Amino acid sequence: MSTWEAVVSILGLGLITVLTRSFFLLPQREVPIPVWLREALRYAPLAALVAVIAPEVIMTNGNLIQTWQDARLYAAAAGALWYWWRRGILGTIVCGTTVLLALRFGLGW
Repeated sequence: MSTWEAVVSILGLGLITVLTRSFFLLPQREVPIPVWLREALRYAPLAALVAVIAPEVIMTNGNLIQTWQDARLYAAAAGALWYWWRRGILGTIVCGTTVLLALRFGLGW
């Protein structure tokens, strides 16, 4: 790909991104959304997060983990418990990471 083609591609992708993300800002009035769709969209971020995190926690190289001695399981459980207890994202990340590193470096999991 030549430099000119790369520049045109980057500008085109930038334009498409701006148009698609500003789609909801362009109308003069609010776009009516059915109640059932609004309720379903409340769970979309959680569903996307689970779709990304769950395979990382329970799989290794495309296969389910074979042992309970996997630090990711305990780190995910500790993070979930922290979030249930305190409802804070930063604390959840710190708690899960601390447990993960402690088990990996401390026990060699």
